[in-house]
Amino acid sequence: MQSVTNANFGPLIAYLVPGATVLLGFSQFSPVLRGWFGAGSADVPTIGGFLYLTTASIAVGMTVSAIRWAVVDTLHSITGLPLPPLDFSRLGKNVEAYALLIDIHYRHYLFYANMFVATAIAYACYRTKLGGLWPLGWLDLGFPLLEAVFLLTSRDTLAKYYVRGQQLLAANPRSVQRSSVAQRRQANPAMTDEAAPHPLPGDQRSVYDECADEPISSQRQDPRHERNPLAN
Repeated sequence: MQSVTNANFGPLIAYLVPGATVLLGFSQFSPVLRGWFGAGSADVPTIGGFLYLTTASIAVGMTVSAIRWAVVDTLHSITGLPLPPLDFSRLGKNVEAYALLIDIHYRHYLFYANMFVATAIAYACYRTKLGGLWPLGWLDLGFPLLEAVFLLTSRDTLAKYYVRGQQLLAANPRSVQRSSVAQRRQANPAMTDEAAPHPLPGDQRSVYDECADEPISSQRQDPRHERNPLAN
């Protein structure tokens, strides 16, 4: 088996783990899936079963990701976390930095959001196997808590990805600070002005740019450069 590296860690957590979670839920109804997991008392995991399970998990994980796009992404967007405008014409020299943002933020968002969907599907299979909503156990109490953790963590990682991606590829770099603060206030209405970050250096430079655009006659002249009336 190939070892886990930075190159395959992202797809592993984004698709393989959520897909395997869904298959584990459906294994309660399928002897074949139980054989792939080696869950039966007489079942022994095989190389063929491992390959089938890996391939099926990736395929199911991609399907879960499509459901995530339709449900979780939409939920975050309508609750104050929309996709910011990005200028990909600035991507040229920022390719490596943008790829880093995907690795450290978006891949983790995919894991948390896809696991939010996959856990719900697996739990539905579990309750269906039991034949109803009763009786309730520790698993039933832990399910909403785990789902809340997945949803809130996915929102946090997506917000960081959006804000830092906008800082990197914003169409108007000088408006990044203002739009980032507004986006954070929409996501957290309780944030006060004291909690807002201080202006970026770009905003400070814009003040000097405005001064530079004034006519020379309106700017105060340095006394050292004034003409001496006693000079010839």
